[in-house]
Amino acid sequence: MKRLALLFLPALTVWAQDPFEIQVYEYKTVPKKMWNLETHLNYVGRGTKTFEGTAAPTNNQFHMTYELTHGITDHMELAGYLVLARRPGGSAMDYVAWRVRPRFRIPESWGLPVGFSLAGEVAFPRKTYDENSATLELRPIIEKSFGRWQIDLNPVVGRALRGPGVSDGWDFEPGLRIAYQAHPRFKPSLEYYGSTGPVFEPHAVRDQVHLFFPGADIQLRDNVIWNVGFGLAATDTGNQFVYKMRLGVLFGPKTN
Repeated sequence: MKRLALLFLPALTVWAQDPFEIQVYEYKTVPKKMWNLETHLNYVGRGTKTFEGTAAPTNNQFHMTYELTHGITDHMELAGYLVLARRPGGSAMDYVAWRVRPRFRIPESWGLPVGFSLAGEVAFPRKTYDENSATLELRPIIEKSFGRWQIDLNPVVGRALRGPGVSDGWDFEPGLRIAYQAHPRFKPSLEYYGSTGPVFEPHAVRDQVHLFFPGADIQLRDNVIWNVGFGLAATDTGNQFVYKMRLGVLFGPKTN
């Protein structure tokens, strides 16, 4: 709602986080030598109605993203993304972008009071979905558990590397997830995604984006997680109602 500027935000920064991969990251990385394939399916039920520069309106867009992640070491992973979309009136899925994302995490043996990892993502979107042809996102991931409760904070910053948004500098696009382990295979959650504008010159509140997603993680199998949720906007800026779903499958030597 990869704002986090997000990787597919128009130049005016009105989408709030990444509308293609709507996810608050958790601390842990994919285990060494294993793979994780995530399929993100999102639908903007009520979105923007006009072009933002070259970027098309988001209203009634359907998004599909394939994310394949490999555990390089015990504390490092590398992910690649294929991002697709279907706009109203279209007969087929559009190619939107490709992305690459390395991520590192601090070992538990360091004894930090919180789990901490850091991801960096570079994206190369088409102008129909972002005026900027190359973007960068830096995503710190901070996690703390309290019994059955788990809190994940992603204070994301992003910027354009190539395009009209380069002069805008870094945008702030925070994400937050609060989850409760109600059952070994069911974890309800509340997620928040924001886009407040430049880090040191935030937009007026009415021009910021704040989206809240009630949802849940459902453990279908030991190596398969299904995430569902729907987002409601707290301001009139950006997307107003969004459905999201994510299916993740972990596979490799340990799941054979």
